[in-house]
Amino acid sequence: MNGDPPDGRPILEEDLHAYVDEALDAQRRREVRDYLLEHPEAAREVEAHALHRQELRAALAPIAGEPLPPGLNLARMVAEHEQHEQDERRAPHRRWPWGMAAAVVLSLGVGAGAGWSVRGAPGSGDAGIFALGREAARSYDVYASDTARPVEMGPSQRAELVSWVSSRLGRKVAIPDLTPSGYSFMGGRLVMTEHGPAGLFMYDDAGGTRLALMVRPMAVDQDTPVMRKIDGPRAGYAWADQGLGYGVVGANEADALHPLADEMRRQIGADLKVKVKS
Repeated sequence: MNGDPPDGRPILEEDLHAYVDEALDAQRRREVRDYLLEHPEAAREVEAHALHRQELRAALAPIAGEPLPPGLNLARMVAEHEQHEQDERRAPHRRWPWGMAAAVVLSLGVGAGAGWSVRGAPGSGDAGIFALGREAARSYDVYASDTARPVEMGPSQRAELVSWVSSRLGRKVAIPDLTPSGYSFMGGRLVMTEHGPAGLFMYDDAGGTRLALMVRPMAVDQDTPVMRKIDGPRAGYAWADQGLGYGVVGANEADALHPLADEMRRQIGADLKVKVKS
């Protein structure tokens, strides 16, 4: 299979699902991520699976807040089990309630168990992709409409800007080139978010339409495919790669932004990979 990792192990369907579920080791995640960069169709499938996963989490979030039913209280179930063990010695045919209870607990692993884990799962709180999307949209609203000073450093200070933002974030960052896509780099700045400092890079096209890319470290959702997570009056996409989160926001239609987000991710991945090796 073209694009398979060097060790010869092909990327299978279960690898793609495990990638979205964050169930791969670091080496295999890198292999799958590189594979997706070279296979747009597979990347779109992974994106759809990840989006469905996030929607399922959001739908189950109210369940996570509900108290555990008394019948599933562990201490109570253990006590009932001991009672049934005593009953079993007297009447073996009455053993079924404990087996049924165990079956109920197992079946509720997708309901009660998974519901409880949803609240603490990556992406379900206020530090993941959803939060990044909100922060990127807010920063865009503040700075993209600023006609006097939308950026702190202009395009001629690109190298200095990369160094400054990388130093403040404690991570190497990269600024993609969107010139072939019709967008010129305007410059950028450091902005503050609910989860610490972030870099904000601004672009505009010949018609004056502005586009912003935000980047910040992620406490959760450290590796996700490109997903439409920015809702409201602004369209946008967000993703995370190796612990850095990225949010692309603009006034364009979402369909027009998607290929730009894909191109940004491709360039950033290639640029940072070179920097790590060098």
